[in-house]
Amino acid sequence: MINTTFPMTTSTKIWQWLGFSICYQTQGTTGPAVILIHGFGASWLHWRKNIPALAVNCRVYAIDLIGFGGSDKPKPGEQITYTLETWGQQVADFCREVVGEPAFLVGNSIGCIVAMQAAATNPDVALGTALLNCSLRLLHDRKRVTLPWMKRFGAPILQNLLAIQSVGDFFFNRLAQPKTVKNILLQAYANPETVTDELVDILMTPAKDPGAAAVFLAFTAYSSGPLPEDLLPRLSCPVIILWGTADPWEPINLGRELANFPQVQKFIPLEGVGHCPQDEAPELVNPILLNWIGELLSRR
Repeated sequence: MINTTFPMTTSTKIWQWLGFSICYQTQGTTGPAVILIHGFGASWLHWRKNIPALAVNCRVYAIDLIGFGGSDKPKPGEQITYTLETWGQQVADFCREVVGEPAFLVGNSIGCIVAMQAAATNPDVALGTALLNCSLRLLHDRKRVTLPWMKRFGAPILQNLLAIQSVGDFFFNRLAQPKTVKNILLQAYANPETVTDELVDILMTPAKDPGAAAVFLAFTAYSSGPLPEDLLPRLSCPVIILWGTADPWEPINLGRELANFPQVQKFIPLEGVGHCPQDEAPELVNPILLNWIGELLSRR
């Protein structure tokens, strides 16, 4: 029987990028390369239920984006800018310098945009891109006009308030509490039994690192950059989209519109699953990803 979880105590590897330490995990010795890219505020451990299953047939790499997880958290604006373009280049460089060959890029939430950014600007690194509940970036400057007036005007006001350091730090410290994090996860996950103490710890531990609050607030204020509908037409690799139907943050009816792009081979709804299907329903996600990778390789 194949182990489908990954111990939190497992040691990680470090890659030096632009003078910063980047944390990643890897497993598997044969087969195509797969890079797993977490969402906002998460880390490689959000893929702990997927790495062992995928590693049976693939060489799997799960990376912590700079500013998150066990990776360095340099000062925003001074040492680095926390944008999707930055993270996309990080993934592309990781693929070239660590993986050493093109890979399948798999992302969740904002990690989907990072994966597409990497594939769009560096087409040589991507064999295919899998998007799990892709962030639609509904608070983006170009999308606010479609929002109800309270969100349209309230979001910029909140962003300006959080830009005041004392206010931002206070907000982050209140947010980065186990009970608050658990309540947020209970919104995002349709199955409350999958919101475990382990999962809360995965999100809480990096939040205690110096610089974590500044990174969080820098991205909270970020309402520009690419949208999924900007990046999809630029991709030269095939795309598959998986979407939990019970996602309260990224509505599936809006997500389905992404399937209209010719690059998208399949759009697969996951019934009753929330925003993070790789963690909530790995028994559904893992076989789909392995079958998709196998199909693409058989055609090459």
